[in-house]
Amino acid sequence: MNQMALPLQWPADPRSDAFLLTDSNRMAARMLEQWEAWPTMAAILTGPRKSGRSLLARIFAAKSGGTIIDDAERVPEVQIFHAWNRAQADRLPLLIVADSPPPRWQVKLPDLRSRLANSSLAEIGAPDDELVAGLFEHLFERRGLDARPDLIEWLTLRIERSHLSVIRAVDMLDQGAMERRARLSIPLARSTLIAAGLIAEP
Repeated sequence: MNQMALPLQWPADPRSDAFLLTDSNRMAARMLEQWEAWPTMAAILTGPRKSGRSLLARIFAAKSGGTIIDDAERVPEVQIFHAWNRAQADRLPLLIVADSPPPRWQVKLPDLRSRLANSSLAEIGAPDDELVAGLFEHLFERRGLDARPDLIEWLTLRIERSHLSVIRAVDMLDQGAMERRARLSIPLARSTLIAAGLIAEP
């Protein structure tokens, strides 16, 4: 499986080979693949924003025949409660996508809180170097930008380790290259990202 965290203005790739698998998300993907072994027919998937968690959930639903509830903190708790019960009755898995698991996700409904406590948990972590480099390569390619390997290596060593920071950096470099009508380069990246506050001055 290969997937990228994509900015909102770019459509997500629904294919399973659009999920880039590295150590930062491998355990979460493996747990979803083994859904038939879950103690209950429900699990919680958490991860940083823009980490590809929603796309991973859609891939899971397509492969398992199950259902997903995305942005669960914003969904009425009674709705999640009934979906959890229905998943057990139908023996079809339910994947609940949230920013964080309980108790950090403060669930008020006691019956739902106890059910979530008995659900499996898959967690996507902060991106590692391999994923950061892969995200840069993929996002530049999707925008038709020629980013050489030395630039991607330079960016990977300097950008904050978060999916959102990678996307912001690509946004700024896309804009900077367009405004200057210049190809991407390390000097352009340095000046653009320092001005945007995304990397520190040397």
